[in-house]
Amino acid sequence: MADILSQSQIDELLKRMQGGTSASDEPVVEEPKVKVKEYDFTSPKKFTKDQLTSLTNLYETYSRVVTSYFTSLMRDLTEVNVIQIEEQRYYEFSNALPDNTLVAMIDFRPLDSNYDDTVLMLELAQSFGFMIIERLMGAMGDVFMPERDFSDIELAILGTVIDRVTDYLRDTWNNYLPVETTVRSIETNGRMIQAFSPQDVVVIVTLEITCGSYSCTSNICMPSDNLDTIIASFSARYAKATKQQSPEREYAKRELVLDYIKQSDLTVAAVLDECQMTLGEVIGLQVNDVIALNKAIDSDVHVTVDGIPWYNARLGVSRSKKAVKLGNTIMG
Repeated sequence: MADILSQSQIDELLKRMQGGTSASDEPVVEEPKVKVKEYDFTSPKKFTKDQLTSLTNLYETYSRVVTSYFTSLMRDLTEVNVIQIEEQRYYEFSNALPDNTLVAMIDFRPLDSNYDDTVLMLELAQSFGFMIIERLMGAMGDVFMPERDFSDIELAILGTVIDRVTDYLRDTWNNYLPVETTVRSIETNGRMIQAFSPQDVVVIVTLEITCGSYSCTSNICMPSDNLDTIIASFSARYAKATKQQSPEREYAKRELVLDYIKQSDLTVAAVLDECQMTLGEVIGLQVNDVIALNKAIDSDVHVTVDGIPWYNARLGVSRSKKAVKLGNTIMG
């Protein structure tokens, strides 16, 4: 015999029916969404995650080197960072190139006979090329972007810059694999470049260049031929840190850095004494007025380097010119 519902149960059923629910309704638990990464089986990946990590470490070292170079070249703080390394078909990279750009074709020759020679492509934004020229000519204003191609003189100037950037690329690779690099040519039309077959697999290293409020991207395109073998030859030590150089090369590097430091400009001043005056006294100064100091004329003077007292010295004359003779060191 079926159970008989009480009046309260009947009222509850009517209430739920009016609210659009039923007694059998239960809260629905949503299953967590699973992240699915698309994979194209028609274009399988040739490089593992560890191999791309090794390549990332290499180009992060390269970006730090060219950061210093571009900062000195642009006379402004410039940062270069690796933002992406991926493999794709060459036609995908070629189709993404703008019509007006700077592309340096670089011969990449491993000194190890086990690897074949190949070609790298270094792509720079046209606006960054004009910015380099403007800074080298002395301008410090906004980015100048004329609606024209580069002249022969401008390409010659940019060729010198690209040669130096290519040398840094060679030096970075030499920490992992001895190579030689040479700029073969500089192209200004990305659509006309057919360095590889459209279906060839290439690795694209994308760098972000920031100088003040200006920002652009640069790309290095490398063919996959030999590259997977080259990366696989890197030991775990090379994948995490740069190769330890010989003591002779370390000494030569330190001397080179010291030579650059020696060329830095510093302000050297000889100070006999200092005094304080009110603004009214300064305004009232006239020609031939005498300012009394608290030191005798034959007292020691302080020689400062960029405002820091460094030596004690004596005032004198050398070849009819005022001079100071350095004495003991105050600090150093």
